[in-house]
Amino acid sequence: MSANHFLKSLPSVLNDHAVAGVNCTIQFNVAEPTYATISDSACTVANGTAGDPNVTLTIADDDLISLFKGDLDGITAFMTGKLQVEGDLMLAQQISGFFNASKLG
Repeated sequence: MSANHFLKSLPSVLNDHAVAGVNCTIQFNVAEPTYATISDSACTVANGTAGDPNVTLTIADDDLISLFKGDLDGITAFMTGKLQVEGDLMLAQQISGFFNASKLG
């Protein structure tokens, strides 16, 4: 599964409680750049590059999927260089809690 396909599925597993009051744009620099916008307890995902994202994650497709599914620890990925983060680091730490990605294939 490509990261883009995986990311397009995230709105279906949005954790409504975790995103209450959250308004942000997350840029995922993967093989096919994609960004997610969370606003008013809803999430949309689009291909391309966001104009002014709150946080940008640069990571390989397989590593992104492993990160969201809990098979790869975010701190470990960051410390070993598998994950680069630009922007709001506190937001980056919260992203996995915004979704219940374990429900995805």
